[in-house]
Amino acid sequence: MADKYNAETIISETHKKICNAFDVFDHESNKTVDVREIGTIIRSLGCYPSEAELHDIIAELEEEEPTGFVRYERFLPTMTKILLERKFRPITEDLLLQAFEVLDQQKKGYLEPEELTRYLTQEGEPFTQEEVEEMLSAAVDPDKNVILYKDFVSMMTIDDHR
Repeated sequence: MADKYNAETIISETHKKICNAFDVFDHESNKTVDVREIGTIIRSLGCYPSEAELHDIIAELEEEEPTGFVRYERFLPTMTKILLERKFRPITEDLLLQAFEVLDQQKKGYLEPEELTRYLTQEGEPFTQEEVEEMLSAAVDPDKNVILYKDFVSMMTIDDHR
């Protein structure tokens, strides 16, 4: 009996989080959001799919004849499943730090802004120039003009103790 109550409570709380996040972007209060806001809503719920994964989610959410909007009734079950299955979780601080250590082949403890820009725009899933500039503005140590990656990692990771 307690398990059923706990499951119902978890689902209810999950639905409330999803509804609150969706409502922030439902500017017309008609239970729809612009499809371009879906990534932001999903990230606000602590999930970080790749761009390809995000496109797959959006394709699942859109109507047969895309309108440019996503209805809450289609978003809720998909997002509930994603949250309950703990999909697209952010990477840990340790893993991100390991990635920086791999990039820092000379073991200097920092990366030059140009190095990080090259990695972010030419490797893997590329960031836009605007995204790179935004990150660099927060990451570059103004006195040394380098990215102290331990500081950058702690700034970029999310405390998952929510």
